[in-house]
Amino acid sequence: MAPRANWKGFLRLSLVTCPVALYPATSESEKISFNQLNRQTGHRIKYLKVDADTGDEVPNEDMVKGYELDKGQYIEVSKEELEEIALESTRTIEIDEFVDRSDIDPRYLIRPYYLRPDGKVGHDAFAVIRETIREMDKVAIGRVVLTNREHIIALEARDKGLIGTLLRYPYEVRSEQEYFDEIQDVKVTKDMLDLAKHIVNQKAGRFDPKKFEDHYESALVDLINQKRAGKVIRPKERPKGENVVDLMDALRKSVGGAAAETTVQRKPTKKSKKASAGQKEMLMPIAGKKPAKEAGAKKASFKRQRKTA
Repeated sequence: MAPRANWKGFLRLSLVTCPVALYPATSESEKISFNQLNRQTGHRIKYLKVDADTGDEVPNEDMVKGYELDKGQYIEVSKEELEEIALESTRTIEIDEFVDRSDIDPRYLIRPYYLRPDGKVGHDAFAVIRETIREMDKVAIGRVVLTNREHIIALEARDKGLIGTLLRYPYEVRSEQEYFDEIQDVKVTKDMLDLAKHIVNQKAGRFDPKKFEDHYESALVDLINQKRAGKVIRPKERPKGENVVDLMDALRKSVGGAAAETTVQRKPTKKSKKASAGQKEMLMPIAGKKPAKEAGAKKASFKRQRKTA
């Protein structure tokens, strides 16, 4: 079953309208998360909303939004006043224009959502909009209100539905000149470039996210298991960076290294596949419980352990 929709409303292209629902396309709920504890008691830390001057706790009904004009001087804005300025995009994604995918600067991309028809009506209209976007090989640009703010959304056809990617506004994107102006102008020789291209060709492949493992998440699982087992955690020696004295020599050595690395990548071991598949599992059973034999039981066991760890 799909997760709960973040937004429900209508998708409109000129006079063609259909009810749709917007769902998050990504999730970080499977990642290990931590609670903050009192080192002295081991109890969880509880956060309270208090008055900055009096220190008294403030109930939710007494909280209002405020814009700071000057230090300590605010203009209060009520929930009702915010609702008064509600935009049409609160309830409707109006397609304003169609652009090429290459026109969208990657810096403007925020996060993806899945868009599908809401309910049993409007599937015909949805299909017309979806297939028009697909056949024209374009990205539809519209507006949608999420969490009380209007966002630009880019819609692309994906399978039987649409993927909507939220976009940033220009004022949210910093200029690269602030960071790149001080980079030195360096003349790259043809020999260096040829060697670097050779390394790239040796490492060339197709992007497959299944090949990648979240090594930090795996390290967290290992750390928690070791601490549960009562093992002493000793810091590992960090590798020291070395200054490259001869760039050409480093490139030549890299060519040889890349060739060896490519050979290894073409012959993946069963061990690496197993590690990737079990990345979300805690490998140590809970004390007093038998280790799960089935893969599904392992995953359920992992979730219980995470909560009690």
